Amino acid sequence: MKEFSQFYVDLFEMIGDHIVFFFKTIWEDIIVRFFENIIRYWNLMIEDSVLYEFNTLSWIMVVVASLLNITLIIFLVLRLYLWIKKYFSFRRIEIEKNELIEEIADLNERVIDLIDEKNQILAMKVSQLGINPKTGEAGEGYTTSNGLQPAYGTAGISGGPFTGPVSIKAGEIGGSQPTAPVGPSRFVKLIAVDKEYAGKDTHIYMEDNDYVSMPELVTRFVNFAASQLKLYYTPRMVSYFFAGMAASKIIILEGISGTGKTSLPYAMGKFFDNPAAMISVQPAWRDRAEILGYLNEFTKRFNETDFLKALYEAIYRKDVNLIVLDELNLARIEYYFAEFLSIMEMPDPNEWKIDLVPDSKPSDPLKVINGKITVPLNIWFVGTANKDDSTFTITDKVYDRAISLEFDSKGEYFQAPDTKAIHMSSAYLQELFDEAYYKFPMSEETLTNFKVLDKYIQAHFRIAFGNRIMTQVYKFVPVYVACGGTELDALDYIFAYKVLRKFESLNLAFLQSELTELINQIKKIFGKNSFEESVNFIKNLQKLV
Repeated sequence: MKEFSQFYVDLFEMIGDHIVFFFKTIWEDIIVRFFENIIRYWNLMIEDSVLYEFNTLSWIMVVVASLLNITLIIFLVLRLYLWIKKYFSFRRIEIEKNELIEEIADLNERVIDLIDEKNQILAMKVSQLGINPKTGEAGEGYTTSNGLQPAYGTAGISGGPFTGPVSIKAGEIGGSQPTAPVGPSRFVKLIAVDKEYAGKDTHIYMEDNDYVSMPELVTRFVNFAASQLKLYYTPRMVSYFFAGMAASKIIILEGISGTGKTSLPYAMGKFFDNPAAMISVQPAWRDRAEILGYLNEFTKRFNETDFLKALYEAIYRKDVNLIVLDELNLARIEYYFAEFLSIMEMPDPNEWKIDLVPDSKPSDPLKVINGKITVPLNIWFVGTANKDDSTFTITDKVYDRAISLEFDSKGEYFQAPDTKAIHMSSAYLQELFDEAYYKFPMSEETLTNFKVLDKYIQAHFRIAFGNRIMTQVYKFVPVYVACGGTELDALDYIFAYKVLRKFESLNLAFLQSELTELINQIKKIFGKNSFEESVNFIKNLQKLV
């Protein structure tokens, strides 16, 4: 034991000597020698100045070189200090992040415990009422206030109980309406729509003055908005809107605040005597459940949204239906609206179906078939968008599928004759569009010139129009011409806001000369005074740099 103790003492004496030697070495070899080297540098400068006979210029160079060296040393020291500071700041942030993660995990556990406790309380209350929580039906021991057990017959559209057995066959309500849902439904709002339209004639009876042409339709709306709503729009903008309706089911209205973006679809709904459904997009929207709702697994009820109700009601109607997504880019459109962007790409409208629930029940709404709802042809989705720091960028995926209209100024007041709303079916509006496709197809010369421009864009900017844009062009241009516009103006608008908009993602600082050459190429192909919208768009792109 004594021998080991002596060894242990010798070991720590040696370790102590090494520690003292380490710091002594640092002092002698680094700190002391650093100051000794400074003295040596100074003596070397004095000796060389005498030996080489420094003149005034030499001394100036010595001073400048010394300042540069000192600056370099200070820079390196500061840089090292900043790196060390940044490292410790990063470490501190990581530690705080880990602490927050642990705290969030604790809170999640507490939330789960509270939910379990809430479910237990609800289960106790449900069992006291004698209701089966899985089916929502009364148990054997539950009776109504009049002493009778409630029964749910085929007429229970609203899901309410009645005290006698009732059986209604198909056709007894609403003429040819199918059998009403059986029992209480998980869709409260949609069942209310079924009840509202049960036996209701939704056919649109148009009078002689409602059978108008496209130019008359534009003029009538402009005068209606001005005389009835004090909203002022140019025939050109209204023509763009109708042409957009013909080309796509999704229309995006962009521009500065106060230019009438939201008011236009609102006025259009009033004009067609079917008010537009106004849906305010929220920044927290992340998926389809935000606009369609979701099935609550505990209550077995579907949490319906106003958007879903408006979509479902449009199935019953025969007129023009507009759903307005106000400030649609407050959240990412391709997240919450992704399913609609996809299904409306299908060529067969019968395939435009949205899944609501995974199964089908007899109590489901009449138009929810196999858990799916159909997007009808008489509906258009109109989104308004501002461009500021509080909004998300609208991606090409959305722009390619929609028609974008730009609002850059507020409409000016004008005196309009008193004009009433129009009674028009969506089928007749589609007939007007089809008539325009037939009467005003794009000329071969314009198509050829547009293809030349397409090849130029592909060769110099690596951007292609795509089949989807060309399909929209074939529909947009004829309807705009039918409204009273020109073929080149319509094509100019599409090119500016569907093709040139893609240039915003390019490195414009290195494309100034190419953009100028593009302007010259456009004038060469379509004429000096043509495509003014596109030329102005390109010039604005050049100013962004």
